[in-house]
Amino acid sequence: MGRRKKKDNRNRNRLPKVRVNEQIRVPRVLVIGPGGNNLGIMSVRDAITIAEEHGLDVVEVSPNANPPVVKIMDYGKYMYELKKKQKKKDRTPELKEIELTPTIGEHDLQVKLKKAREFLEKGHKVKIEIRMRGRQMLHTDLTHKLAERVIAMLDEVAAVETEPKQEGRFVHFVLKPRRR
Repeated sequence: MGRRKKKDNRNRNRLPKVRVNEQIRVPRVLVIGPGGNNLGIMSVRDAITIAEEHGLDVVEVSPNANPPVVKIMDYGKYMYELKKKQKKKDRTPELKEIELTPTIGEHDLQVKLKKAREFLEKGHKVKIEIRMRGRQMLHTDLTHKLAERVIAMLDEVAAVETEPKQEGRFVHFVLKPRRR
């Protein structure tokens, strides 16, 4: 039996291969100048000459076009911008959880809410769970009041995604960050 290949997650974050200067192997290209103006169709050699006059590189930005499109720009700066875009795309909001009890002390509540505020400001969603024990189940109104209080205290940075609802010994709800 053949061995199965492991999935390689490293390829997920890879930037596309970009050909630059002499790596471009087509006879004619459409050249975009350093100011963003169209310089027309010319040979790669002529484009490289113009780029060298400006102290820049010829970077292939659209290899599948007919003819391929190249831009005269700083290659290092271009790659830096691509990496920045890739990082931004890779960030996905997580769901962070914070657990409270109906009898939580005021200082403890402030500490938990400060942490929730940090998560929300970083763009994460926050699930808040209020756990009731023993006879606290008889006073679910206190739990719901605490939930409303938490929502009011985080109102400037969070919007309610799911309303507070009770399931067994827990009242839980999800807050999402407000877009500024």
